[in-house]
Amino acid sequence: MKRLIGMALCALCAGGPLARADSYFVNVAGLGGEADYEQRFEALAADLDRIARQTGPGAHVTTLSGAQATRGHLQQVLRDIADQAHPDDVLVITLVGHGSFDGTQYKFNLPGPDLSAEQLASWCERIPASRQLIVNTTSASGGSVKALQRHDRVVVAATKTGTEKNATVFARYWVEALQDPGADTDKNQVITALEAFSYAARKTAAFYETEKRLATEHAVFEEGGRSEPVRTASADGDAGRMLASFALVRLGGTATTSSDPAKLALLKQKEQLEQKIDLLKYQRAAMSPEDYRSQLTQALVALAKVQQELDK
Repeated sequence: MKRLIGMALCALCAGGPLARADSYFVNVAGLGGEADYEQRFEALAADLDRIARQTGPGAHVTTLSGAQATRGHLQQVLRDIADQAHPDDVLVITLVGHGSFDGTQYKFNLPGPDLSAEQLASWCERIPASRQLIVNTTSASGGSVKALQRHDRVVVAATKTGTEKNATVFARYWVEALQDPGADTDKNQVITALEAFSYAARKTAAFYETEKRLATEHAVFEEGGRSEPVRTASADGDAGRMLASFALVRLGGTATTSSDPAKLALLKQKEQLEQKIDLLKYQRAAMSPEDYRSQLTQALVALAKVQQELDK
């Protein structure tokens, strides 16, 4: 029993099920204002598109850039996803470009009317996917976190507040992290959102140090709508746990597993068990210690058995 539970814990640490259920990726390159920024934003969005399409047969990818990156087009894309997605699916939205914050409201700069964080949040509310990740890499993106946070959502922002208004470099390093095996710090052949965040935040800080410039951006993340945004995972693993559950890129043999039809049923079952364990941890305070231990043990043992089948 102890060996099975230990195996299950290792499986949990190997990265969550982002690419194992159907996953809906939406990448948006906003208004650049200058030719250099336009080209840069569109190139980053194109990289994100390519990376997402390599995650497996369950990936549904939409990328909006240039004249197509309007508020109306994005709304329609999210409406379509709301009609198609199921509760066990995953939604990942990445915003690249410029943002603004007037002290009260954050807006993502798009051709035509800008998009407020409140509008984006309301559209995402209609999407039944129970695991959602919004990565806002724009300037002033810290001002969007409060409007976007929700119990089943992780929000990443390139800046800690809406007052950090300079163009960011975080987006560049976020995309780089998804292509650099070095971002896989635990060497389990999976790059999680937490690993990508840590990589990008570290590279961003090094950029300003190398350039001998005052840092004008400090990336943060918020999980589950329960707290203030933080800049690093906590030592006890509480802050960063949800972020770490999103497996964004699979390297080497793990990528083959997620595209093998014979493994898809087991991967789906594993995803459901991992989600159950996450939910139990959130409900722990409202449960008796005995009930919590019993349900957690059952879930961990079941997860270990599924992992054994996957490893055959």
